[in-house]
Amino acid sequence: MELIARGRDADVYALDESRVLRRYRHRGPTGLESRLMTHLAACGYPVPRVYEITETDMVLERLAGPTMLDVLARRPWRVGSLGRELGHLHDRLHALPAPEWLPKRFGTAGGDRVLHLDLHPGNVILTRRGPVVIDWCNAGAGDPAADVAMTMVTVGSAEVPGFAARLGRGLLLHAIRSGCRTDPAGRMQEVVRVKLDDPNLGLGPEGWTPVRVVIRQASG
Repeated sequence: MELIARGRDADVYALDESRVLRRYRHRGPTGLESRLMTHLAACGYPVPRVYEITETDMVLERLAGPTMLDVLARRPWRVGSLGRELGHLHDRLHALPAPEWLPKRFGTAGGDRVLHLDLHPGNVILTRRGPVVIDWCNAGAGDPAADVAMTMVTVGSAEVPGFAARLGRGLLLHAIRSGCRTDPAGRMQEVVRVKLDDPNLGLGPEGWTPVRVVIRQASG
């Protein structure tokens, strides 16, 4: 099998022109992840089709197209439209009530909604049928503000060398907020604490600066 992508916890292999194998290096949340993607597909939300699962493997639809992150790198002038599209994807997802079997994360006093909790440009594939959201292993039920805050903090704390890249990151943060109806400010500090406890998060040479930037951006 051809290895076509490698993530923190899983590898993706091409099986044929229409299917890929997502294989966790250790036992993964394949049952819950596949159940959620099937549920979301039935609700009309853009996710890959699920074909088969085991405790470590998922056979998924192979999506043709670049990630949103790839397009941002090649065509930075599209930062505004792509950032707004990412915000719209949040709105579409948060319109869906969470099924009762989805684990609670960042719960609310009212009705919980489906949260992706890792919805950044690297997890959106731009296909001919439109953007498709991948990598649902962190998903949960809870407050949409936490989901948007997680995206803002993830984008804001990414290591991006050079002034132009940092400027582009700021423009992307602004575009995400302008494209999304949910205000993440109320959950921002909580999400920052969660991200700072993540050993895989790198704050880069600016130290705390990206976190300060993203909190200001969310509040403004």
